[in-house]
Amino acid sequence: MDATALDNFRTALRGRVVTPQDTDYDEARSIYNAMIDRRPAAIARCTGTADVRTTVAFARETGVDLAVRGGGHSGPGLCLVDDGLTLDLSPMRWVRVDPEAGTAQAGGGSLLGDLDHETHAFGLGVPSGINSTTGIGGLTLGGGHGHLTRAYGLTADSLVAADVVLADGSAVTVSEKEHPDLLWALRGGGGNFGVVTSFTYRLHPVDTVGVAATVWPVDRTPEVLRWYREFLPAAPEELSGFFALMTVPPGPPFPEPLHGQKMCAVIWCHTGDPETGRLEDTLSVVNDPAPPAFHFATPMPYPALQTMFDELVPKGLQWYWRGDFFDGVPDDAVAVHERYGQALPTALSTMHLYPVDGAAHRVAPGETAWAYRDATWSGVIAGIDPDPANADRVRQWCVDYWTDLHPHSMGGSYVNFLGEAEGPERVRSTYRDNYDRLTAVKRAYDPDNFFHANQNIPPSAA
Repeated sequence: MDATALDNFRTALRGRVVTPQDTDYDEARSIYNAMIDRRPAAIARCTGTADVRTTVAFARETGVDLAVRGGGHSGPGLCLVDDGLTLDLSPMRWVRVDPEAGTAQAGGGSLLGDLDHETHAFGLGVPSGINSTTGIGGLTLGGGHGHLTRAYGLTADSLVAADVVLADGSAVTVSEKEHPDLLWALRGGGGNFGVVTSFTYRLHPVDTVGVAATVWPVDRTPEVLRWYREFLPAAPEELSGFFALMTVPPGPPFPEPLHGQKMCAVIWCHTGDPETGRLEDTLSVVNDPAPPAFHFATPMPYPALQTMFDELVPKGLQWYWRGDFFDGVPDDAVAVHERYGQALPTALSTMHLYPVDGAAHRVAPGETAWAYRDATWSGVIAGIDPDPANADRVRQWCVDYWTDLHPHSMGGSYVNFLGEAEGPERVRSTYRDNYDRLTAVKRAYDPDNFFHANQNIPPSAA
């Protein structure tokens, strides 16, 4: 970057501009996935919309590649570009709740924990992911699913408005009445259309939830999966539970004899009656597939559930993941899960099947950019380890697992579970019949593909 232009940029920005010469540069460029090691030429830590507009203008004028960072949880590290400019929204962490209107507005750099903390004070919440350290921006723009999806839909389904800085530097507010085509695209189309400086969500009643964890020996995976694939889709929507292949972590609530053992599991969330007995009544069938090695249930404030995995998978681990959508779990897929569950390469490597039915199915495929309204599960395979020496090992396990499982999928993936190197056809498969409409919205708001450091949707030809 030209030194004079960079100095002028620093002067114009209220927030800091961090460059490789600064002592905190390595911390500023670090993200959740330590497998990503990119060195941007500068990181602009934006404090508000004015800073965002200034940063977008600087990138356009200098021709430098721009990436946008919210919570920094992008698996393929799309929030960093070598020798480019990262627009860092992390200083913009704030949440305002309007309990009478039943809405919450949050700054573009806010984390799920920020949103959960403020909304919980009013007995309300937004369906979102399962780690409180995840940024709301990437999650929402990708669609967003988690414990509340069966009850209340995707995160994007609760998005009612947004403030966006566009590629030309202008700032717009989008809603069902203003720029409805852009709001449609933001509901699942990723970071292709602008920098979202604030999100406004419709809130839902959620306070104390019933939480349970049931684990079985990994060699019971076939029986458990065959039971789970029938039980959960038929269960009341107030009950959610994601299936996991995992190694039991060394801590509560798991008893010490199980620590380090490979297991299959379901992590349950019940948004109905908060009494544990009601949850236990609902889950009286967990013995049906096979006797569990351990079953634990308790009422818990919803934000506590959201932080349950934070310490297990902190920032700084090596991650490699791939995903797919599934409308069923046929016996041949069960066999694949059993084989790779037995071969979990490290203690943190895992596979999750997240339910995306229930309320999410009551939205038409063309109503938002998220196209897989007929999917029952969103699956992710994640190779994880703290040691960089194991990066190739966890990556290969993940790729092999995905390759064997993909023929049993619906063909596309949740965009936030795509890796960077999977190619444009995988992006296209994520959006199905909505893809052409997304390229038209891209042409209207970003005809030069200025925002391309993402799972990119190029603008259609004029």
